[in-house]
Amino acid sequence: MSQIVWIARHGNRIDFVNPEWFNTAERRFDPPLSDDGVVQAYQLGQRLKSENIAHIFASPFLRTVQTANQIAEALDLPIKLEAGLSEWLNPAWFPEMPEKLSIEALTKLYPRIDLSYTSRITPEYPETHAEMLVRAGKTTTILADEFFSEDILLVGHGASVLGGAVGLVGASAKDQVKASLCSLVKVVRQEPDWLLELAGDTSHLSKVEEVIRFN
Repeated sequence: MSQIVWIARHGNRIDFVNPEWFNTAERRFDPPLSDDGVVQAYQLGQRLKSENIAHIFASPFLRTVQTANQIAEALDLPIKLEAGLSEWLNPAWFPEMPEKLSIEALTKLYPRIDLSYTSRITPEYPETHAEMLVRAGKTTTILADEFFSEDILLVGHGASVLGGAVGLVGASAKDQVKASLCSLVKVVRQEPDWLLELAGDTSHLSKVEEVIRFN
């Protein structure tokens, strides 16, 4: 039986558009989407509307939840918060574990969040790039195997999109996947292997970033 695992990165973030936001933000390391990021997320949702996706999993960071919510609205699905898809907890980016909204606070904002779901993987701060790739890859393979008979969507960050693809396809994905904002990776299960069919598609977007940024 074939299965499709879709992996998407969040849309543009407010601190990419307005760097000054960081100086006064309550949660400096958990920026929301920018206005154009919301548009990107909406366009991604419209792109996926015709696909047979049964489950949406999202990193618990605000920008990924906002992106997933746009898609969930288009597909009329709940959102499962999966910490294993979180941002790379790079000590060069974050002086400590980044503060995020609680699941309860997120659920008040985005009622599509499924409170019955429990993360399969919990990342630990700090982590190296290699540890992040293993963590994201393990999360992706666990979810793909657990929901084996259904197509799933994972909404993460540039690093976890790459790690998820590597977890399924292998190290070759590192040189193929381009994890730009609101890009789409498509990996198809063809036992015993996985086939990378899309490696960062942005054809659904009206505006694409010129330079890929991760932080």
